[in-house]
Amino acid sequence: MQNNPFDLTGRTAFVTGAGRGLGLAMAKALAAAGAQVALVARTQASLDQAVAAIAGEGGKAIAVACDATDRAQVCAALDRTIAELGALDIVCVNHGIGPAKPLMTIDDADLAQMMTINVKSAYVVAQEAGRRMIAAGRGGSIVLTSSSASRYACEGYGHYGASKGGIDQMARELAAEWARHGIRVNAVNPGYTENEMAGTADIHDTPEVAAFIDRAIPMQRRGTAQEIANPVVFLASDAASYITGHCLFIDGGYAAV
Repeated sequence: MQNNPFDLTGRTAFVTGAGRGLGLAMAKALAAAGAQVALVARTQASLDQAVAAIAGEGGKAIAVACDATDRAQVCAALDRTIAELGALDIVCVNHGIGPAKPLMTIDDADLAQMMTINVKSAYVVAQEAGRRMIAAGRGGSIVLTSSSASRYACEGYGHYGASKGGIDQMARELAAEWARHGIRVNAVNPGYTENEMAGTADIHDTPEVAAFIDRAIPMQRRGTAQEIANPVVFLASDAASYITGHCLFIDGGYAAV
């Protein structure tokens, strides 16, 4: 009988932005599939709660406090994960910000913050994880969290969309260069979800947005965090062993119209 290609038993996963929202859903889904997971974020308290939740469901996880904009902290977090859980197999680069602001009011500080957190720090995590995966010589899967905003213009999200366009191209470039090492790199591009980034509820939870979702998204609803996490498990698993450099839009059909 063929082994289950979705089974992640014995594999080590490292998930940034894992204290809440999509990152926590990804960590839980990976743990449910059998992986042992390092949950990485800045806030220790939220990580401790997340680890307890995974343990309560029979999974194995550790909490690793880390500011992903600091390369030294990223390296320390990766090295601690390897020391406690074993060589990296799966890395989900999920942290990011998404404040809305009209293009003509974005100043240098806004732009620097967006690009530092959403692009530079994502690159550093992927680069340092890839460095350790290559050294281990066992391949692996890296999944970057992008957005449907990388493809579609959305008023107020010019700098956010630009940052996520960078994530899409990052996935392609890393996939092309690291395929020779057995490392696959892909991105997931969520559309409107029930779980929005912190501080954006006043932007997303409005009658205008609800009307837009009803009009523009074929499935006429938001996605759930679980519906984003499940494809991440797929991309992390052997079921996706011939998929790399792909940006997977998870958006209820928005990309189809």
